[in-house]
Amino acid sequence: MDSEKDYSNSFFTHDGCTFYYEVRGSGQPLLFLNGSASTIDAVSLLVDYFAKSFTVSIHDQRGLGKTSIPEGPYSMAQYAADAIALADHLGWKSFNVLGISFGGMVAQELAATYPNRVIRMALCCTSPGGDGGSSYPLHELASLDPGIRADRSLILSDTRFNDQWFLDHPEDLIYRRSADVTSDTEKRRGELLQLEARRHHDVWDRLPNVSAEVLIASGTFDGIAPPANGQAIASRIAASEYREYNGGHMFFIQDRSALKEIVQFLDLD
Repeated sequence: MDSEKDYSNSFFTHDGCTFYYEVRGSGQPLLFLNGSASTIDAVSLLVDYFAKSFTVSIHDQRGLGKTSIPEGPYSMAQYAADAIALADHLGWKSFNVLGISFGGMVAQELAATYPNRVIRMALCCTSPGGDGGSSYPLHELASLDPGIRADRSLILSDTRFNDQWFLDHPEDLIYRRSADVTSDTEKRRGELLQLEARRHHDVWDRLPNVSAEVLIASGTFDGIAPPANGQAIASRIAASEYREYNGGHMFFIQDRSALKEIVQFLDLD
């Protein structure tokens, strides 16, 4: 981003929820859909990377960050409708989509339900649900002690991670520090509502409805959304391409080629 004109932030209301969102960069419109319990602040550097090539819109999804926490339950259809509502609010009739982890689930739901709105789409470290395979049931970790939950989530994120790995690869300790969990009761309520919606994600039978060109990207050592789940998505979408990268659930940080190739795929006219 070169100037303040390439950044804006505001709120909008839809379906009983007040959403916080930001728009960064310039270029083709790109709807950025974030992961479980993740906020705009948590992925700010990643958003800035894509904002060098696109006009990126990102919102704190319902129940998270600066967005309000309506009473539940929430559904995956609601999350997709929320994203469409933001696009409508911005006047975007069609757009590219980047979905990461939970955001990839929302992106699949969106593209299967509103296929005429999506130009190109990249799905990272995600799963289709149903017969195509589900991501690890993170809701089952919800009752664990926060420290234990963070350690378990870290190990799931990359099946190579253990004490010896961190001794041999001290640079990867950054992932241990980033595997944090909130102790705020209200924020935790929003996260749990999201996990409950995630639990019921299943777009498998409707994936053939997706008409956009889609890149599905997985990390070889991802224990949350294994490569087989990404391959399954690709098998159900006609105009799809599957790529696998050297890393785990955060392969797009671990494998330096990943982000460049995702941008190249989305930036094709």
